[in-house]
Amino acid sequence: MNNILLIEHSLSDKSDLGQQLSEQGYSVHRVNNAFDALVYMETTQLEAILLDYSVPKMDSFWLLVTRKPSTAIIVLADSRCELERINALELGADDYLAKPINIRELQLRLNVLHRRLQAPMNDNFNHDISFDDTSYTIRFAEKSLVLTQTEYSLFKYLFDRQGEVITKQELQRRVLHKELGRFDRNLDMHISNTRRKLVKRNLPRELINTVRGQGYSFNF
Repeated sequence: MNNILLIEHSLSDKSDLGQQLSEQGYSVHRVNNAFDALVYMETTQLEAILLDYSVPKMDSFWLLVTRKPSTAIIVLADSRCELERINALELGADDYLAKPINIRELQLRLNVLHRRLQAPMNDNFNHDISFDDTSYTIRFAEKSLVLTQTEYSLFKYLFDRQGEVITKQELQRRVLHKELGRFDRNLDMHISNTRRKLVKRNLPRELINTVRGQGYSFNF
């Protein structure tokens, strides 16, 4: 049976989502804090974690960074808050769904993430990487990644400085050619989109690493 960990803000009410998943054959365990979630994660083989982003943000952060690589995390986010969804992807979520949740769509996304995470990774791709500045394509051995012009420029800039932590301010000025505003999330959105494309091509999203409070770095 597929095990799902459902992390909700409150356990006082009956979970409609938990009930729907149970009816579809999933074994659902509900918690409302990071400690209980981490304990369950250590003792149970999970297919996925469904994280309601209304759970306190520090709890959300630790869950996202400590989960096992083979376990997908889908964040359940407020459909009216774009910043909330971007933050979730920045912290390492594999996907997000806007509330209210459609159970059929959730099942389809769980299936897609399961196939991606179970697919074998080519460990030799990092020894053969090339850039096509005309088509904005990056080639990793037998795989290719097509990006937008901005995504491509960001990826290449980080690659050329691999191992260094590049501040958001520098990336904003040198690649996006403007100053970083206080509430400007444009850079983060480009990075998030690039990571999602990496995952879709069965490439590690961790190539672009978030250095909390500083910026980004490229790491093989």
